[in-house]
Amino acid sequence: QAQLMESGGGLVQAGGSLRLSCAASGVMFSRYTMGWYRQAPGKQRELVAFITSDGRPNYADSVKERFTISRNNAKNTVYLQMNSLKPHDTDVYYCNAGLRVTSFTQLIYWGEGTQVPVSS
Repeated sequence: QAQLMESGGGLVQAGGSLRLSCAASGVMFSRYTMGWYRQAPGKQRELVAFITSDGRPNYADSVKERFTISRNNAKNTVYLQMNSLKPHDTDVYYCNAGLRVTSFTQLIYWGEGTQVPVSS
């Protein structure tokens, strides 16, 4: 059974840094595109960053130059290094794993989320 477990969230002051981790189990991790999303209460979940199976990162414009996504396939773990945090980065951050199986089918898994409150 696939499972994604986030860790590393917590209260941080504006301008500070945090590193989120997401450990995956029950999936062939190296084949999956891994991503981080975030969601505030009453808002839609939005993409923060993703990294492809061959290690290519992509970022939302709002986090470019501040956040870095990386992966360690040997540890089945994806990371999100967050620097220069701002109050509007306050959200619940979710780990995501995705694998396109066919043109019509993809496997998607989500973690339960970790809270990142940023104080001003």
